[in-house]
Amino acid sequence: MDSKQFREAAVSSIDDIVKYYDTIEERRVVSNVEPGYLRKLLPEEAPQNGEAWADIQKDLEAKILPGITHWQSPNFLAWFPSSSSFPAMLGEMYSAAFTGAAFNWICSPAVTELETIVLDWMAKAFGLPDCYLSTGPTNGGGVIHGTASEAIATVLVAARDKYLREATAHIADEEEREDAIAIRRSKLVALGSAATHSATKKAAQIAGVRFRAVPVHAEDSYRMTGAELKRTILELRARGLEPFYLTATLGTTDTCAIDDMEGVASVLEELAPPGPGEVWVHVDAAYAGAALICPEFQYLTKPFDRFHSYNTNLHKWLLVNFDCSAVWVRDRRHLTDALSVNLAILRNQHTDSGLVTDYRDWQIPFGRRFRSLKVWFVVRSYGIEGLRKHVRKHMALAETFAGLIKERADLFEIVTGPRFALTVFRLVGKEGATLEQRNEITKKMYDAVIEDGRIFLSSTVVSGGVFAIRHNPATPLVEEHHVRKHFEILAEAAEKVLAEA
Repeated sequence: MDSKQFREAAVSSIDDIVKYYDTIEERRVVSNVEPGYLRKLLPEEAPQNGEAWADIQKDLEAKILPGITHWQSPNFLAWFPSSSSFPAMLGEMYSAAFTGAAFNWICSPAVTELETIVLDWMAKAFGLPDCYLSTGPTNGGGVIHGTASEAIATVLVAARDKYLREATAHIADEEEREDAIAIRRSKLVALGSAATHSATKKAAQIAGVRFRAVPVHAEDSYRMTGAELKRTILELRARGLEPFYLTATLGTTDTCAIDDMEGVASVLEELAPPGPGEVWVHVDAAYAGAALICPEFQYLTKPFDRFHSYNTNLHKWLLVNFDCSAVWVRDRRHLTDALSVNLAILRNQHTDSGLVTDYRDWQIPFGRRFRSLKVWFVVRSYGIEGLRKHVRKHMALAETFAGLIKERADLFEIVTGPRFALTVFRLVGKEGATLEQRNEITKKMYDAVIEDGRIFLSSTVVSGGVFAIRHNPATPLVEEHHVRKHFEILAEAAEKVLAEA
C-alpha cells in the first residue's frame, strides 16, 4: 500500500467508523455468535499474495463485527465503561504513524516529555497532592501504564523490593543478605479488601507473595474500614507474617464503595509508621477516580499525601481510548530501584547525565507506546470543563435511573448507590421470601434481560451473598431517553418473572 492507496483507504475507513458510531444504537449490544465462529469463516492458512483493501474492508462487516460487543453503545451498561472519542482516535492514528519503542528519552524526547507534562496537568486537575507532581517536593511523578492491573503489579513489586531492602539494610555480607531476603519474602503479605479488584491478588501471585483480603460488611457500605484493617494486620503479625502492601480502593468494582482512607491512614500510622517496615498504600481509583476532575469530589484526595501511589484509568470514563492507565507515585526512586536495567547498549549522554526520565524504569515492559498523545488531544479538545460536564452528565443520569427504581418499590430494591453513576439493585420478591429465593428471581430476571439483548448489564454477588444487578450509564453516547428505556425493559422483565414466581 503506497501513500495514495493509504489516503484512499484511510478516508474510506474513517467513513466506516463514523457510520458505525452514528448507527451503533441499531446493533445488538452483545455479540451472540457461538464460540469458534470465526475459524469457520477464515481460511486455514494466511494468504500467499496480498489482497485489495476493499476486499479486506468488506470482511470487517461480514466477519468481524458479528463478533464485536459494542462497548460504545448507549445500551452497554455492564462493568465499567471503556470510553472513546474522536480526538483520542486521532491520537492513536498519529501514535501509530510515529511508532517506536520509546524506552529511553533519546528514543523520542517528545514521547517522554509530553507524558510527564500531561500527567502533571491531570494530577492538578484531579486535585492530587503536590507530592505526586514531577516538580513536587518528594521526587514524585506520573507514568502511563496499559491498565490498572499493570499499575498494581508494578507498584506491588516496587513495594516488595523497598520493604526487603530496608529490612536487610543492616546486613553487610551480600550472601547473608540474600538468604535473609529469601526468608523475609516468604512471610510477606499483600492486602486488599474483600471488594478489591482481583488485580491485587494476581499481582501478589506475580510477585511471589501471599494475599489476604480484609473483610467488608453491608453495614459499612461494603467499604474497608480502619478497624477491620487493624484486626487483619494484627492477626497476620501474630502468625509471624509481615504485611507490606495495601490496595485501598476509591470505587470498588461491585458497588463503587470508597474505602475509609482516613481510617486506613490512621491505623497504618499507628501500626506501621513511615520509614522501614511501613506498609505501602496504593489507591486504586481505576474508574471512580475520573470524578476527581470535579472540584466537589476533590475532598477525597486529602489523605493521599500519606500514601505511596495512585492510579486512574483515563480510558474508562474520561474519553481516552483503551489503553491508558495513569499512575502517580510519591517517590519515583522506589520504582527505579526495583525496575531499573543498565545495559551498555542503553547508555547515552542524556541518561548518564541524570537530567532526563527513562520511563522503561517505571514499568515492567521495556518498550512503550506514545499514549500521552491521545490524552493531550482529548484534554485540548474538551478542556477540563468539558470533561467535568461529561462526568456530571452520567451522574445525573444515574440519579434519574435510581429515582425510577425507587418509584417501583413493588418491584425493585436498591442495594447501593447511585455512586459515581453506578446503581446496584435487586428484585424485592414476594413477602417473606428468603435470600435464596430473592437471589433466584433476581437472577432469572437478569438472565431474561441478557437473553432479550436490547441492553447489557453485569451482575455481582456482594458481601452477605446478595445477588444484584449493576446499572452504569457512563458510555459517551447515553442520554436520558436511553436510561428511561433501560428501566422500562427491566420493569417489564421483573413483572413477568414475579408473575410466574
